[in-house]
Amino acid sequence: MNSSTAAALAEEIGDRLKQARLNRDLTQSEVAELAGIARKTVLNAEKGKVQLDIMIALLMALDLTQQIDLFLPKQEISPLQLVKLQGKKRQRASGQRSNNDAETPEW
Repeated sequence: MNSSTAAALAEEIGDRLKQARLNRDLTQSEVAELAGIARKTVLNAEKGKVQLDIMIALLMALDLTQQIDLFLPKQEISPLQLVKLQGKKRQRASGQRSNNDAETPEW
């Protein structure tokens, strides 16, 4: 899978969906019924024109959801990102402040 454009890659994934369907000896109508979508949507998916939620429904209908981990493995949070998420931690206690800040304003 060495496609140079997003459209070419989507088309390749559509071809693979179609082959997976054919390997299971299922028609587009049968897959559509299993996935709870229209047959035309299956046809579009096999052409590479599919939304993510429909793609997942098709993978479930074709019993390919275990392939998701191979397609896109779970990403661990990097130590650098973890530090950014935690925000700035207080390094030390601040010293005593002068009483000038606490004076009552004159009206």
